[in-house]
Amino acid sequence: MSTLSTLSTPHPDTDRVLRRRRVRRSWGQPWLYLPLAGALLLMIAPFLWMLSGSFKPEADIRRVPPVLIPTAPTTSNYGELFSRLDFTSMFANSVIVALAVTAGNLIFCSMLGYALAKLEFRGKHAVFLLVMGTLMIPGLVTFVPLYVLVSNMQLTGSLLGLILPFLAGPFGVFLMRQFISTLPDELIDAARVDGCRELAIFWKIVLPLTKPALATLGIITFLGSWNNFLWPLVVAQNESQYTLPVGLALASSGQSFTVFGILLAGAVVVLLPVMIVFLLFQRQFVAGIATTGLK
Repeated sequence: MSTLSTLSTPHPDTDRVLRRRRVRRSWGQPWLYLPLAGALLLMIAPFLWMLSGSFKPEADIRRVPPVLIPTAPTTSNYGELFSRLDFTSMFANSVIVALAVTAGNLIFCSMLGYALAKLEFRGKHAVFLLVMGTLMIPGLVTFVPLYVLVSNMQLTGSLLGLILPFLAGPFGVFLMRQFISTLPDELIDAARVDGCRELAIFWKIVLPLTKPALATLGIITFLGSWNNFLWPLVVAQNESQYTLPVGLALASSGQSFTVFGILLAGAVVVLLPVMIVFLLFQRQFVAGIATTGLK
């Protein structure tokens, strides 16, 4: 009995150490939360300013010193934005281009990523090095050659010219290759033994297991395509092919000045679909980022 009571009774020194740890942890948490809260405030401050400015008259936006809360809130910026823009057409163009580019990247990048991760063929490492090399080339370097290529194919002034050059990207190939590399080879080998072909293995086994990576790639690709400005500005020949960022820039620019109220209202409108997509797939996005590259 004495031995059992000794074992069940915690040592006074142990209780003292545990109390000290709890005190240190309770005092350390505010010092951890304060810098995190400051960083969060710095990150959301531009968005708060954008949302607030979209409801301000132009005079309030240009006021010095600036004020965050509108003195006379108004929705005239949104009304003038929609009156200046063919909003329905530009929104449809942005949706078509972004969805097509995203779908193309999900299909083609996952196919090439599967080939580089699980198939054996001559020149496999050379192809992967080529993909990594193109990943390091800035987009502006290939902008002019890409435009010449699209122009020679007579795709300027069409939505296909906005979509075709971006149906696959090196980052997507690298992301999918790294994620698919973490899948067990035994699963794929068992499917091959059962007589399953490579396309069926890819479609029925690999793709369902890569949902986190696909969600991550989809969000990143959709965001980049939705916010793309320079390429649609150059390739689109008339207003019927403009996307929202291009139309917003042209609608908010006067002959000698920029109307910041319309610009901020348009930025809110452009941001909303991206926020909705991210909120719908945020769990898969975080899971894909956290597990990509782990072996």
